[in-house]
Amino acid sequence: MARAEEAEVLLSKRVQEMVLDGEEPPALYICRDGEDTDDHTGNSTVSPIPVIDLSLVLPSAAPTDISIQELQKLRSALSSWGCFQAVGHGISSSVLDEIKKVAKEFFEQPLAEKKKVAKTVKEFEGYGADPVPEAGQPLDWSDRLVLELYPQDKRNYNLWPEKPESLRDTLEEYAKEIKMLTEVMSKVFAKSLNVDQNCFHELGDQATLTARFNYYSCCQRPDLVLGLKPHTDVTAFSMILQDEPGLQIRKDGKWFTVPKLPDALIFILGDYMEIMTNGIFKSAMHRVLSNSQTERFSVAMFYNPPEELEIGPRDDFVTEENPRLFKNVKDYVTTYWQFYERGQRAIHTAQV
Repeated sequence: MARAEEAEVLLSKRVQEMVLDGEEPPALYICRDGEDTDDHTGNSTVSPIPVIDLSLVLPSAAPTDISIQELQKLRSALSSWGCFQAVGHGISSSVLDEIKKVAKEFFEQPLAEKKKVAKTVKEFEGYGADPVPEAGQPLDWSDRLVLELYPQDKRNYNLWPEKPESLRDTLEEYAKEIKMLTEVMSKVFAKSLNVDQNCFHELGDQATLTARFNYYSCCQRPDLVLGLKPHTDVTAFSMILQDEPGLQIRKDGKWFTVPKLPDALIFILGDYMEIMTNGIFKSAMHRVLSNSQTERFSVAMFYNPPEELEIGPRDDFVTEENPRLFKNVKDYVTTYWQFYERGQRAIHTAQV
């Protein structure tokens, strides 16, 4: 059987099913040698993952010594880590608790109910897994529900689950809150770079917002598989709400686990933001570990400029000291996915 056909057969059986049936990971999921010791927990008293209080750096915030320091801390985080944990973001605990609750309830339903919104391995939106990667690349030990949110005319309500009954209203509310936050954050990022707050004007009314509910099942051999393979995102930035640790960020040749921080949103920059800032900000390499004892849920929201726009470094960031590193790109997302399926980054294709 050809690898693509074998993978398609495997993906027709969800990871959750294999776990319930007591199966060990099939060969196409194995991507580690069982001796990976580079799993820094980051759970020390002071985690290395930056934490930013957004209430201090909002465009409306008055400049004080504390707010200026926090803004400098944000710029440093995005220039070195490409990510941070955000507190003081303005989304209430009740909204965050509810979106985590419906995510858990969706994946705990019988498979027949989830399959009502199933997708094939070649489709992006719906319940299932990523498209089949190319030969030599592993499958992720996870199940997902992906839904387009904005612009609203991109929504396919046929793929919005009817159960749990509260999911649709909860997602509508969460999407509105996140959309408002993304519009503010594009201005905050510009503010941290000391440029006009409308510098990232591409991230406007036509920017896309996509939700991905992730379920990472327990695995008998977490030393052999990954919930999500190492990659950078294609996005401008992503916002992740996690229930338990498992997400890791790569920095200075080491992996660091993002610790659990109640009500925090994890911001991860993607390739688009690295291109737009001419390399000042970095897109973060990240992955998700599997666990033999604890299942894990997360809700990720991906924020992008419209796909049809040509994107390149903003003029503010091209100087004699920092010459142009990237050319303008169009339909970069297509190139990104071609390299992603090979287990590679695509950003080198945008370099000058």
